[in-house]
Amino acid sequence: MNINQPNVVDEVSTAFYRYEQALVSNDTAVLDELFWHSELTVRLGAGENLYGIEAIRAFRAARPSAGLDRQLRNTVITTFGHDYAVCSTEFTREGTARIGRQQQTWVRFDEGWRIVAAQVSLMG
Repeated sequence: MNINQPNVVDEVSTAFYRYEQALVSNDTAVLDELFWHSELTVRLGAGENLYGIEAIRAFRAARPSAGLDRQLRNTVITTFGHDYAVCSTEFTREGTARIGRQQQTWVRFDEGWRIVAAQVSLMG
C-alpha cells in the first residue's frame, strides 16, 4: 500500500481546500459537487444526522449563509493508494472558544474526488 504519495496528497488537498472555500462562501453548487451523489453518503453534523445525498442537499439549502468563516488548524490529510483518503481538521470561529472537529472520507470516482462520509462535532 502506497501511503501519502505526493501527487495523490496534492490532488486530495486541492479538493479539500476547494471544499473549505465553498463552505465558508456558501457555494452550495460546489459543496454538492464534492459529495458523492448516493443514498449511501453520510454526513453526521454537530446537530444533525444526514443519510443520503438528498438529505445533505436539503440541509445545505436550509442552512444560514452568515457566520461561516472559520480558521483551520491541525489539518491531517492521509491518502491510501491512489483512490482513498481521510482528511481530519480542527476549526475555530471568531466569537467562540469552542473547537470544532471535522473528518471526511474521500474516494476517487471517474468524475473526481468525492466525500463519501463526513463528520462534524464541537468540543466542550
